[in-house]
Amino acid sequence: MRLLLLVRHGQSLFNVDGVVNGDPALDRGLSPQGLAEAESLGAQVANVAIDVCVTSDFPRALQTAAAALGGRTVKHDIDTDLGDIRLGSLEGRTLDDYRAWKRVHERSDPFPGGESLDDAARRFADAFERLAARADEVVLCICHEIPVRYAVNAASGSTELDRPLHDVANATPYLFDSAGIARAVARIRQLAG
Repeated sequence: MRLLLLVRHGQSLFNVDGVVNGDPALDRGLSPQGLAEAESLGAQVANVAIDVCVTSDFPRALQTAAAALGGRTVKHDIDTDLGDIRLGSLEGRTLDDYRAWKRVHERSDPFPGGESLDDAARRFADAFERLAARADEVVLCICHEIPVRYAVNAASGSTELDRPLHDVANATPYLFDSAGIARAVARIRQLAG
């Protein structure tokens, strides 16, 4: 891989409702604004020769890819390790409930019936490593806010996966060359233990 365009999906209906979702079977897809954001992403990448689009298996990521690529014929692969945090019993709860739980727990503590943030970080690192090893030169990857946040912060050498970038814009590409994504993978693994 020579160039990775790493993107958070467009605004989802769950984003509008302030609800967390880590189960692709329960995803309700994009909001009208999210669809417009995905189409705007398409304009941003229209002049880039994309060899493959890799997404999570969440409908909001799949819809973003379809709208961004429009009628372009681009190979498409799904990597389930790029999916959102597996939240267990917090599934469908409010963003405030999710944040309250995080405030009183460590990154290594699994969500009740789900995975820990560190488990998810290691899963994302594995997916990013697979992306970097692809023979395709230019990869468009559409996934979720947390894996994008972790990759951007880790590649920059941050000591925290959640800082300095925290709020990841919808349908906005973050660019990585092969060395940048390799730095992200190594740093995520170091910080996630």
